[in-house]
Amino acid sequence: MAHDEPPEDIDAIDFFRDDSTVADPYPYFDALRARCPVTREPHHGVMMVTGYDEAVQIAQDPRTFSSCLSVTGPFPGFPVPLEGDDVSELIERHRDELPMSDQLPTLDPPVHTAHRGLLMRLITPKRLKENEAAVREIADRMLDTFLTRAEGEFISEFAGPFTLLVIADLLGVPEEDREEFLDKLQRRPRAGGGIGSTGEDSLTHSPLEFLYGRFSDYIEDRRREPREDVLTGLATATFPDGSLPEVADAVRVAANLFSAGQETTVRLLSSAFKVIAERPDIQTLLRTEPDRIPNFVEETLRMESPVKGDFRLSRVPAAVGGVEIPAGTTLMVVNGAANRDPRRFEDPATFDPARPNARHHIAFGRGIHTCPGAPLARAEARIGIERLLARTGDIRISERVHGPAHARRYQYLPTYILRGLTHLNLEFTPAEGSTR
Repeated sequence: MAHDEPPEDIDAIDFFRDDSTVADPYPYFDALRARCPVTREPHHGVMMVTGYDEAVQIAQDPRTFSSCLSVTGPFPGFPVPLEGDDVSELIERHRDELPMSDQLPTLDPPVHTAHRGLLMRLITPKRLKENEAAVREIADRMLDTFLTRAEGEFISEFAGPFTLLVIADLLGVPEEDREEFLDKLQRRPRAGGGIGSTGEDSLTHSPLEFLYGRFSDYIEDRRREPREDVLTGLATATFPDGSLPEVADAVRVAANLFSAGQETTVRLLSSAFKVIAERPDIQTLLRTEPDRIPNFVEETLRMESPVKGDFRLSRVPAAVGGVEIPAGTTLMVVNGAANRDPRRFEDPATFDPARPNARHHIAFGRGIHTCPGAPLARAEARIGIERLLARTGDIRISERVHGPAHARRYQYLPTYILRGLTHLNLEFTPAEGSTR
């Protein structure tokens, strides 16, 4: 996990448009933090927040920092000039013109409070606990196929379908429809780079449109004819004040959980298995002491946050880390940098599966926008790792695809928001007498 020396001229790097930081953004983040944990990059005027305490301060202050730009940042930017010492009214007037404005991560209180409350009624600790047996069963079913050969592409053949089927089960997607979900959301090639692409922006709406259509049908059907199933719970769940959401509101909550949670958990799993396959010492440790897997998952989240960061817009003037932030400033809260802040994590560039404070990372965010699916992601990662280790004797990186140990070739998603491999080819030795 070592990385190169910091770039000589960080101001020459356009983090949001260049591909130079895609493979390894951490030297750039370190150089920014060394200059100042809150510093404005010169290309788009985004205030880059790379310090841990500073990132937490912003995440925990939604009254000062709006989330309306959280998933897009500087592109396309705000539709009108943001002038004055309080831009709150402008935000509310133009919020609906912003991309993804109906999605939970972009909402602010009080609307966010109500929608998140609805989501938390769907993924209760009780429901997650009940779901664990299903997660294990889905993992084993995927591995029955994945492990039939000595080598496989981990993301498309295991992690992608596994995480999709887990969320489909959690939300109660009927068994007979799950193949269609896999086909539409996993197997069909995706157009463009999507939101956060470092290339030309390409906002592909087809996955969300498919989810909106499907869940609209489910919710309308269950409101007409309730059953004893999870979809009926989704259809009849009320906002915290007791009111029944519009169908569209319930659909957005389900679609957001489905799309956002699935994508990031795939990245977590692939980062975890890259470490497991690259580091025989860590693989042996996890095989012999499986109770270390949960902390290993936390250290993976710290080292390779699936979301590099998200954005906030300052409503009023503020001070963060001693730096003055004018009203109307776009900030990027860089989780991937904060999680390697040496003021919080000792020797932060070293992967330590026994790190005592690994769980202090902010890979899932902080404050009101803390990822509501975090317990599910942790369970999926833990169970996926447990089952794959239990059913193999050894896991290695495919040198045929990724090159020899001294000259590995990996490709990463070309976006400024998500962090993760595009593919990961692994080789396996089956466990002796391996069974489910």
